[in-house]
Amino acid sequence: MKRTTYRISIAATAALLLGACSGDKGAASDSASQPAVEQPGASAAAGGEAIPDAGGKVIEVQMMTDDQGNNRFEPNEFEAHQGDVVRFILKTGVHNVSFPADSNAGKSGLPAPSQMLQLPGQTHDLKVTLAEGKYYFQCDPHALLGMIGHMEVEDRED
Repeated sequence: MKRTTYRISIAATAALLLGACSGDKGAASDSASQPAVEQPGASAAAGGEAIPDAGGKVIEVQMMTDDQGNNRFEPNEFEAHQGDVVRFILKTGVHNVSFPADSNAGKSGLPAPSQMLQLPGQTHDLKVTLAEGKYYFQCDPHALLGMIGHMEVEDRED
């Protein structure tokens, strides 16, 4: 009986390892279109897109590589209020969005970098819960090529 249990355990482990290495990327590519798991500075509704607070808005920021090979955010400067949602939308290229600590000195609760968006139309939502102030963001692989931006967070006006 012990030997049978041992063989079943080995077979189950082998099946799990084969499944993990099968190259099925359907789930991985779908997850890139979903917002990151809740973290400081970012949150998402269960089911995908983050929902702004009452009275808040969705601010769309395009991520693209243009015909001349320039990588950019459009707009690359904007104002957001606490409770708004910033929706980064991939138009062309392969990009992410990151709020590096060394470029946001003295700021806390910065969101983790997003996954790399690879397919046009994929999005990354950032629910604005950051303190008031100016924040620098970038696409990690293209920051030195000028793919940077600035977001000014203001308190919700009631």
